[in-house]
Amino acid sequence: MFIDQEQFSFLEDLRRNWRDIRDECLALAEDSFEPWVQRHMYGEGWSVYGLVAFGARIEAALSACPRTVDALRRIPGLTTAGFSRMTPGTRIKPHEGWVTTVYRAHLGLVVPDGDCALRVGNQTRHWREGSIFVFDDTVEHEAWNRAGAPRTVLLFDFLRPGQSMDQLDELPPEVAAHLRGRS
Repeated sequence: MFIDQEQFSFLEDLRRNWRDIRDECLALAEDSFEPWVQRHMYGEGWSVYGLVAFGARIEAALSACPRTVDALRRIPGLTTAGFSRMTPGTRIKPHEGWVTTVYRAHLGLVVPDGDCALRVGNQTRHWREGSIFVFDDTVEHEAWNRAGAPRTVLLFDFLRPGQSMDQLDELPPEVAAHLRGRS
């Protein structure tokens, strides 16, 4: 289910600065993006550049994106953030997230013309550059890029109203193992 984003006034700053965020993302080296660890969900074509991973800052990545960091600093209860890229032909299979304490958001940075969308529950929306979706990741969702060029968004999670950082959900084993291997 998509969430009414009007209740989150801090999103306006991201919308205002989306071009600066996009420019920093586009300046990153192509090989700095890594395949998302849960490959069973998509096969090939989905890669991420992590900035914040489940509350832990990735300092080397953050140092390359100072304007993005400035915008992220204004998001209360930020738990996860990074650039998410899908190459043409990529499909992330229907799945349900595990984190019940946060909402997920996507800020469109590079969105090609064509069939490039996110389905949450029974609603489908197409990404738009400079626009934000907020959704409940625990509701079945899927994403696809049937367009002819890559799609990139700033993906971020923030605490749901009434939640706190000490209530964060336990990570799936493959995600936890991947994060341990990076530290």
